[in-house]
Amino acid sequence: MIIVATRQIQKSYGADPVLQNITLEIKAGERVGIVGPNGAGKTTLFKLLAGIESPDVGELYRAKGTVWAYLPQTPSYPAEWTGEDVVASAFAAVRKLQESMRELEQQMGTCYENEQELNDLMQRYQKWQDEFEQLDGYQWETRMSQVTEGLGISRELLATPFAQLSGGEKTKTGLAKLLCQQSDVLLLDEPTNHLDVESMEWLEEFLKSYPGTVLIISHDRYFLDAVVTQIYHVDGGEAEFYIGNYSAFVTEREERLLRQFAAYQEQQKQIKKMKETIKRLKEWGNRSNPPNEAFHRRAKSMEKALARIERIDRPRMEADRMGLQFQKTERSGQDVLVATGVHKAFGGKKLFEDAGFLLRFGERKALLGPNGCGKSTLIRMLLGEMEPDRGTLKIGSNVKVGYLSQQALEGDQNQRLIEVFREVARVTEAEARHMLARFLFYGEHVFKRIGQLSGGERMRLRLAQMMHQEINLLILDEPTNHLDIEARETLEEALADFKGSLFIVSHDRYFLQKMADGVFWVENRQLIHDVGSYEEAREKQKQRSAARASKLEDRPKKIVTEPEKKQAVEKGKETVVAGAPAPIPAKKPNAFKLSELEKRIAMLEEKKSELTTLLQDENSDYQQLVAWQEEIERVQQEMDETYLAWMELQQG
Repeated sequence: MIIVATRQIQKSYGADPVLQNITLEIKAGERVGIVGPNGAGKTTLFKLLAGIESPDVGELYRAKGTVWAYLPQTPSYPAEWTGEDVVASAFAAVRKLQESMRELEQQMGTCYENEQELNDLMQRYQKWQDEFEQLDGYQWETRMSQVTEGLGISRELLATPFAQLSGGEKTKTGLAKLLCQQSDVLLLDEPTNHLDVESMEWLEEFLKSYPGTVLIISHDRYFLDAVVTQIYHVDGGEAEFYIGNYSAFVTEREERLLRQFAAYQEQQKQIKKMKETIKRLKEWGNRSNPPNEAFHRRAKSMEKALARIERIDRPRMEADRMGLQFQKTERSGQDVLVATGVHKAFGGKKLFEDAGFLLRFGERKALLGPNGCGKSTLIRMLLGEMEPDRGTLKIGSNVKVGYLSQQALEGDQNQRLIEVFREVARVTEAEARHMLARFLFYGEHVFKRIGQLSGGERMRLRLAQMMHQEINLLILDEPTNHLDIEARETLEEALADFKGSLFIVSHDRYFLQKMADGVFWVENRQLIHDVGSYEEAREKQKQRSAARASKLEDRPKKIVTEPEKKQAVEKGKETVVAGAPAPIPAKKPNAFKLSELEKRIAMLEEKKSELTTLLQDENSDYQQLVAWQEEIERVQQEMDETYLAWMELQQG
């Protein structure tokens, strides 16, 4: 089934064409990546597909009756809502139905003497209950909890007014809401921004098993490799289709460009020969006395044939890239960064307790951990912007630090781009414009104010500044944020040639795999060092987590004994027919609630049985096994609480 298709659609804003002649077709269940440089029109294409905007020219088909969910990069909701309100709004229909059922239960509890009215209410209740079950209503709170925990959204964040959340927190909250919705098509614009590694891995598994269609705009190459099976490359106003994940796309695109360039060169040779022949025919015709019209006719015929040739465009073998190259400078001492016995807390939250690490000259280490674990705090302490509560952090001898922050250029936002650049690079305006052009700042663009720059432009300007500084230690805090794939590759190439030391905070796993030779993990307020590539370090961390999980002692969870449960169920059969609410006896106004609780108990028992079966799978990932065990414990606890509520109603 075709979910969406376009034919020769075009979109312009004013006099600027953004998309030209876009033709695509996406079927149900496909997972499609949309890639291309910043400003190529990817987000515009998403808005057209989602029906938010309409094409100027061309045809767009969307399957009737399909539910679409779109996550923009900057979601917005009513200011008075909390984070929890935003996520729970995905279940608005279920919650409204649940509230209506509760109101109806209260009415039935007060009108049991009027048999006709009671029967009418019962029929309406049964209808709503069937609809509630079809919407998987008993699971909505569980589903919401699974999504928020999977994305690493804390209880504090959920309780915070949405208007007070940071940009990253708003994006995560909007993503959680989107994943909770029962939609046929998900459109995700940079969904991995602001997620930590574990949240990204959870999202990958969620999307791979998602029953609907998924369309993703992303510069996260690792994420695209894991999730998508098709790629549309948007550039120059056009979209080109590729089968496979991101790595397959890179290989196939390179081969296509080489074939197109070979065809272009062959055609240029043919055109050159035809032009030379035309020139010779005209010369021969003019030399004859009188002029020979036959030669002129042949020349004219060849000119018409030349004009009819469909020209092959010269392919752009490489997109415009930054000219990034760090200066060579004298080396630092052997010990570059040293932390010993570091303690740090904010309020009642302890971030580090007796933590320490050592970075030596030439090493390239990553600092990784969940959001909020203190990575940025540690960097601020290293830079002297913040003091530890106890312990020491030292920068070694002759270390010249270059710091690239995810909050680059937070000074005077009214300064012009070229002025900020010249504060570091002591050059004339003409020289500055020439240098900035190497970082893709052309013409009048260099006079834009800092406050008008996008995140990617800020990063490019900061890199341009750093190229003119003497640096032998680079501290990089989310350096690939806001950069498109071409800019990330340029940065990677420049860092590969960098002769100093690297200390990296990043969630870009593709970048980390290329750059890091070891990882410091923030675990239990300590810094744990794993040597090797990112993937090797991640595997070691998983093994540690599995070992810790296996040592956890079983905690007693049972609140209600099995005999009590059996007795309760047998007693319930006397009052309520299984599977449907029975007529309410005059002295049993809570029978409908009892029926609802019994169904809930049956559902929880079935859920526990399914999870127990899954635990027997020896091929499952250990993290998944731990998650299933935790879910079994949660289900068991909810079962116990539900049984107690059932028994209290029976006794009442």
